[in-house]
Amino acid sequence: MNLFIEIIRSTLPASIPILLAALGGLFTWHANVFNISMEGMLLVSAFGAVCGSYIFESWALGVMFGISSSVFISLLFYFFVIKMKAGEFITGIAINTFVLGATTYFLREFFDVKGSLISPKIVAIPKLNIPLIENIPILDRVLNGYSFPLYISIFIIIPLVFIIIYKTPFGLRLRATGHDSKVIDSVGIKSDRLKLISILICGVLCGIGGSFLSLGYMRMFTENMSNGRGWISLAIIILTKGNPLKTLFICLFFGITESLGLSLQMFKIPNQFTDMLPYVSVLIVLYFSSRKTSKAIL
Repeated sequence: MNLFIEIIRSTLPASIPILLAALGGLFTWHANVFNISMEGMLLVSAFGAVCGSYIFESWALGVMFGISSSVFISLLFYFFVIKMKAGEFITGIAINTFVLGATTYFLREFFDVKGSLISPKIVAIPKLNIPLIENIPILDRVLNGYSFPLYISIFIIIPLVFIIIYKTPFGLRLRATGHDSKVIDSVGIKSDRLKLISILICGVLCGIGGSFLSLGYMRMFTENMSNGRGWISLAIIILTKGNPLKTLFICLFFGITESLGLSLQMFKIPNQFTDMLPYVSVLIVLYFSSRKTSKAIL
């Protein structure tokens, strides 16, 4: 029972970086922009958040640095893909590779460390408790004591994303842009501006996700800290076809596989195998999804 509770407890924070990146990617998906650069956005924001927190000894400035770093990368992606008409895939791969190399270089150059930066100067995002459930043992253990971006993501950002995409004029125009941007342009609405806004929103949400990863989920930065979370987010977007509620549930599923992998290490299973679980689960979900699609076509 205790092991089960611990798995559930570690599932929520493990899911948040993937969830926030996926929610941001929903906007670009509906605008018909295939945002490959979410991996780089998560990584650069995790690094920027740690830098800001370390230098100013403030988690708030750390989060601001993290979001600003991610927004900068999103503008870079917008410039090459929308303005210069470069390929989304090539641009995304280039940005991800650039960010990986840049964060590794600056980690070693500025902090003189290799691998991981761990310091008491890094101020973590504060943790919150919900007073109403403090006296309920299981709920208190499962739902209390997380950094506040987790609660904001689940209770505010998810409903807000759903409302914006499906219940507002902006969301209607965004989805229409994804369907046929030439029609949107013909009625006087600039589709490129809508794509810019969607990419910026993605940058902000990835920035929050990356900041949570390095200051909320952990209190450190390691080389390649995003570790494929941006790619998993992209796979989730494709699987859910841009649906925020389905995105939440699949992100929780991937969070369970990650937390289960960490728990299995207690039984002396090599971490190389346990680290594979989230990615194996991606392949399994993709397999069943493709089978379902094939049957629907037949």
